[in-house]
Amino acid sequence: MGDILHALPAVTALRRSHPLWRIDWLVEPRWRPLLASQDAPACATMTDEVSLQRPASRPVVDGVLQADTRLWRRQGFGRTSATAILQLRAKLRAGEYDAVLEMQGAIRSAVLARLTGCRRIIGDMRPREAPARWFYTEPVSTQRAEDQKHVIDRGFELASTIAADLLEICAPELPVDEAAESWCDQQWERLRLGQNPWALIHPGAGWGAKRWPAERYREVAAWLGAQGVRVLVNAGPGENSLADGVVQGNESAQVVRSSLAELVALTRRAAVVIGGDTGPLHLACALGRPVVGIYGPTDPARNGPYRFPGGEECVVLRTPEKRRDHRRLPEPEAGLLRIDVQAVCTAAQRLLNR
Repeated sequence: MGDILHALPAVTALRRSHPLWRIDWLVEPRWRPLLASQDAPACATMTDEVSLQRPASRPVVDGVLQADTRLWRRQGFGRTSATAILQLRAKLRAGEYDAVLEMQGAIRSAVLARLTGCRRIIGDMRPREAPARWFYTEPVSTQRAEDQKHVIDRGFELASTIAADLLEICAPELPVDEAAESWCDQQWERLRLGQNPWALIHPGAGWGAKRWPAERYREVAAWLGAQGVRVLVNAGPGENSLADGVVQGNESAQVVRSSLAELVALTRRAAVVIGGDTGPLHLACALGRPVVGIYGPTDPARNGPYRFPGGEECVVLRTPEKRRDHRRLPEPEAGLLRIDVQAVCTAAQRLLNR
């Protein structure tokens, strides 16, 4: 989720710079709502004429192709997976693409890029997974030090290679899903939120070392409630008990369980979003919402909250002397635990005051 949201601003800029180009995106099925809503018009076929007018339900790309790599891994490399891969290969080659932009920097996505048969595969000369570079025909040297440039900025550099000019930094465009918006309206009525400000908390994270303790989120939720701010706590897949622990004893806090499209609609309306280094926090930044990011072992200079032109302020909390560490340890990292509840509440108050 984070990789797509970090790449989407550059592709949005590419779309604005070249509105008549055909742009397709290859994505895992679960992340499709970040590019096109379920009620979006059928994606343009390879022979359709590209239009300057794109629906709000699919604002950036012309086509969304899907690769269910998670299913392939579960099935193992047998006949079923092989058939699915060959079918995908045929679809990709039918596109007759002039260029492929590989922005994830992973071996898996680089291999999929080669399935297109395109002679021009562009990727970072120093990808996240070093062997991915072997699959590029045009490795690009981005002008940055590894630890000193945000991954979104690097994406703009890569996309500028295709555009043949320097793309202007802009916020990404995400689809509007009418069904998800209707669901959000119903939640609004059910919770009686009215015009009152409310906060969205994301206590989960990809692994334990990035996860600020649930009991501290609970204290933040209680403090927000005392300020008259309602709190919704997002429960991602497998995070029900974690979210329940945050709202325990807080009358002004409630767990919300939603689809990805519904989470997009919900995030658009939040007065402030609080969480660690996780996809929903990057979603809030992409939608221009005020964000409090609680960071531990991962480096916010590389993949922290990003303030786009016209977007709201982002506050990042992290121990100054902390170094980057991507080991997937189960327990909260020591530097993360040094961030106290008062610091988070102060940051949230600052954003709410604005």
